[in-house]
Amino acid sequence: MPVEWLKKPETASEISGAASFEAGDAPLAEAHLWPYRSLPRRGFVLFIVLTVALISVPLISVLGTPVLWGVLPFLMVTVGGVWLAIERSYKDGAIVEELRVWSDHIALIRHNPRKAVQEWSANAYWADVQMHETKGPVPHYITLRGNDREVEIGAFLSEDERKTLYRDLLASLRVARATTA
Repeated sequence: MPVEWLKKPETASEISGAASFEAGDAPLAEAHLWPYRSLPRRGFVLFIVLTVALISVPLISVLGTPVLWGVLPFLMVTVGGVWLAIERSYKDGAIVEELRVWSDHIALIRHNPRKAVQEWSANAYWADVQMHETKGPVPHYITLRGNDREVEIGAFLSEDERKTLYRDLLASLRVARATTA
């Protein structure tokens, strides 16, 4: 699953005392989110090997003829294009979102593949998590609101993963607010 809770909100409530961002304490809850990779690196290598093997089968009939040298560059360009397209997909999917929740602070850091790092933070007590079930670029779109800004979180996750993330975000903010009071 592309959501990894380093500290789950359920276990965060067992921490005695308030974990303060200002004091430099560890967060009560911490999660890392990234897009699902349907083709791991091992699968990528296997796919390229199979592609080369299948493209080479028709070349057996033209071995030793000048036709081979006319067709071979196009086949190499095809394999190279597939390779570059999949590599580009890997780089585009290198998004990582880090969410950290303290009793007095919440922070979201988004590492983009070809853009600058984006950061958002707010007071955890006043932060609000909202799920837009139909009004958003994806169903069950999740946003965090605070400090006069609204930011998205986990838009690249599947619908079920966003629903789970929403419940976990509510639980982590509930824990943060409980340790503040």
